[in-house]
Amino acid sequence: MTNIQIPVSVLNLAPIREGQDAKAAIDSMVELAQATEKMGYTRYWIAEHHNTPTLVSSATSILIKHTLEHTEKIRVGSGGVMLPNHSPLVVAEQFGTMATIYPNRLDLGLGRAPGTDMMTASALRRSQNDSVYTFPNDVNALLSYFGPLERQSYVKAYPGVGTNVPIYILGSSTDSAYLAAKLGLPYVFASHFAPRYMEEAISIYRNRFQPSEYLSSPYMMVCLNVIATESDEEAQKEITTMQQFFLNVVRGTQSPLRPPVESMDGIWSPPEKEMATSMASVTLLGSKDSIREQLTRFQEKYNVNELMAVSYIFDPEKQKRSYEILKEVVDGK
Repeated sequence: MTNIQIPVSVLNLAPIREGQDAKAAIDSMVELAQATEKMGYTRYWIAEHHNTPTLVSSATSILIKHTLEHTEKIRVGSGGVMLPNHSPLVVAEQFGTMATIYPNRLDLGLGRAPGTDMMTASALRRSQNDSVYTFPNDVNALLSYFGPLERQSYVKAYPGVGTNVPIYILGSSTDSAYLAAKLGLPYVFASHFAPRYMEEAISIYRNRFQPSEYLSSPYMMVCLNVIATESDEEAQKEITTMQQFFLNVVRGTQSPLRPPVESMDGIWSPPEKEMATSMASVTLLGSKDSIREQLTRFQEKYNVNELMAVSYIFDPEKQKRSYEILKEVVDGK
């Protein structure tokens, strides 16, 4: 049987819960990092979103630094830095500085989407040209900036040179699978909100992978939703927080993360339900036994190298418990 004892990590979009302000949301983000560090999670990644009043994850590198400061050993990184918004040199300087302060604890996940709407993207952009298309060159620039001195050109990232900050390619379609394979870098697929191309992207990445100085064989990570509770019945209630979160996305509304409700009937229409449910279709849901069974099935089919879990649960203690149950499952407890 496929091994489900694999590394598990955390993705946090740093949502603001109903009744919280931005400072409380950042404090919650740190508390979850501290809790999952104690549980033995491998890494804790923070997303990048802009002009979204319900998420505090806009200045991702500052949040990463803040989390590194308040944890001891868990790897902290970006899920991800959206490169169209940033100059590779500035990213290299920021991450090079953090890697110097916190050696061997930093990851740089890179995405090619802007992480926002087009008007905001235009306000963020470093150029008016569509820098989405420069993504492969920007990734290569970052690999160089973090590499040894003899590989540098005239412009260098100080500190950054020789820090070898590990780079991960993030994707929600098949495009980035080709790039990650070609560059021989680890690949992370965003099944937590865009599961449609997951299977195809995994297959492209594995089939086309070219060994590199960074990686000798493919390293496939999948990000998925996890709502793990004491019973299957409780999970059916807790998942309504996540369903309301995705309904927000479908409607383009801006509500904070909401408490669970008895039923979503009357809250969403059938087409909204269909869209929100398809976005969240890759979700591990239920009691420990249910999670174990679902994860075993998932691994028998995809056999990924690492799981990254995002858990939209309103009650912070129940959210921590969800991560605890997942960790117990992969540890065979």
